[in-house]
Order: sequence, then C-alpha cells, then structure tokens
Amino acid sequence: MTSQADAIAQLTEFRRSIDNFDAALIHILAERFRVTKAVGALKASADLPPSDPAREAEQIVRLRSLAKSADLDPDFAEKFLEFVIREVIQHHKQAASR
Repeated sequence: MTSQADAIAQLTEFRRSIDNFDAALIHILAERFRVTKAVGALKASADLPPSDPAREAEQIVRLRSLAKSADLDPDFAEKFLEFVIREVIQHHKQAASR
C-alpha cells in the first residue's frame, strides 16, 4: 500500500508533467494557428473558399489513424480536430472579409 506522503509526491510529479504537456500543447497550437492564418490570407488573396471539405475529411482519417497508433481514442482525436477546423475556418472567413 502506498503511503499518503508517497502518493502526494507522485501526484506532484504527475502534475508537473501534465503542466509541461499543457504548455507544449499551447505553443504547438499557437504555431499551427500562425500557419493556418497565413493559409487564410493566401486563400483570401486568391479568392479561394475558406473551407476545403475534401482536405478536412482526409485530415480526419489521418488523425484517427494517428490516434489509434498512439493509443488515443480516435473519437476524441476527431472531435478535437473538428473543433480546431471550425476555428481555422472562422479565421479564414475573417481574412476573406477584410
């Protein structure tokens, strides 16, 4: 049986790791959105539509596969990607309206 003191020490270490992963995720998302905003500006300048359903479908299949190989729930990965895609499309629409 684990003592409370040992459990608290381990919990602290787990939380430190989680905090590091959260920070990395935020920085990676920021970089991703910098690139997708550039894509939105390019699409707007070329009068291309803000969304690309075929590309989005390909990405969902690709990320579901990546999730499976990483032992992550593919449904969660798809929901997360759909959330990101909605935000990206909103940015592209904003770029097109400028």
